[in-house]
Amino acid sequence: MTVDPRAALDRLIAALEAHYNAVVARNGEDDPAVDDAYDVLADAFEVYDDALGTVHGEATPFYLAEEDDDEDDADEDDEDDIDDEDGEAELDEDA
Repeated sequence: MTVDPRAALDRLIAALEAHYNAVVARNGEDDPAVDDAYDVLADAFEVYDDALGTVHGEATPFYLAEEDDDEDDADEDDEDDIDDEDGEAELDEDA
């Protein structure tokens, strides 16, 4: 089922306004209303972007960043230590 891009845009605008209102009325650092508004906004954006692409072959200049669920994992690209031929760790001088 294809979503009408105009209806998706209206939903996106409403989600932007709801997110702004939740941020302005925030109750503490971890207000669940802000998190909920964020999720609704992200979903509305994806629906709009998909509808725009499907119906008109266009895209927005924005993308949603992938969320890393486990913030404690180190990024493999940022590792400072590598193993030498003997299996001993040595410092990567280029990092």
